[in-house]
Amino acid sequence: MKKILSLALLATVAVVGAAEARDQIRVVGSSTVFPFSTAVAETFGKTSGFKTPVVESTGSGGGLKLFCAGVGPEHPDITNASRRIKESEVELCAKNGVKEITEVKIGFDGIVFANSKATAEVDLSLKDIFLALAKEVPVDGKLVANPYKTWKDVNPALPATKIEVLGPPPTSGTRDAFVELAMEGGAKQIEMLADLRESDKKAFRAVAHSIREDGHYIEAGENDNLIVQKLEANPDAFGVFGYSFLDQNSDKIQGSAIGGVTPTFENIAGGDYKISRSMFFYVKKAHVGTIPGIKEFVGEFTSEDAFGEFGYLTDKGLIPLPEEERAKVRDEAVSMQSLTM
Repeated sequence: MKKILSLALLATVAVVGAAEARDQIRVVGSSTVFPFSTAVAETFGKTSGFKTPVVESTGSGGGLKLFCAGVGPEHPDITNASRRIKESEVELCAKNGVKEITEVKIGFDGIVFANSKATAEVDLSLKDIFLALAKEVPVDGKLVANPYKTWKDVNPALPATKIEVLGPPPTSGTRDAFVELAMEGGAKQIEMLADLRESDKKAFRAVAHSIREDGHYIEAGENDNLIVQKLEANPDAFGVFGYSFLDQNSDKIQGSAIGGVTPTFENIAGGDYKISRSMFFYVKKAHVGTIPGIKEFVGEFTSEDAFGEFGYLTDKGLIPLPEEERAKVRDEAVSMQSLTM
């Protein structure tokens, strides 16, 4: 009797497992990588014989949290990220049974500081950005709550308009890269903070990465298209997002120069534009062969037709990797090489 019950239970589990299995790839993660991943998913669905993957914009941090939550059809197969995965996230994955991950670097992106074309272009330094947006700034040799209300308060050469910046939340890879490249870069240009960096790197990082919370920086969620709409409605405001959104909305908004260098395809590709970063996606190897089409989707994403120099993703604003690096990425991605930190 017990044997019969056990067999019945196993049969029930098998039926439930089959019912839960997916025949469609699920992708989560970065809002910046979202347009690229969506374009690949649509092409893949039309040309491969597999179903079009479902792509969700959850932010880099949110996507990695979902991705690392476990193995099985209830968990996503791939997560996009506009920054590299952190060691703490790799550890979270391993803790939840996600022990083998393939990392795929897809190209570069610039983080732009944009405003409406209805107003004048500006040229900002990284120091200007830090002083405008930091929670605490040096005044008379002491760190104080940020007193600056207008851009002119920060730099007499800038307009006397209110500091109002719409940007991503802490779960966003764009936010992570922005504080590391722009805020920290600006803090290093201030003598008092440069000295702090030499004496206490942890304290320096805390100051450099803390954004003010008094209404001058507004967290606008993971929907970068919404930021673009708000910039159109408020010509005095600035927005922080990836270059691809500037490229797709160049009739409405313009990118500010940073240190005299504008955020163009050529300047980002050449390394001249200072607020730029790499973009990635991560594949759960345990799902390969279980969820149909993962290997083929990765092959499409890393094909020359997609992420190559003249691939369809460049039309979406992707800055491609150099040819040799693309070949290396493609080989490692298609062979599902496991990530090592």
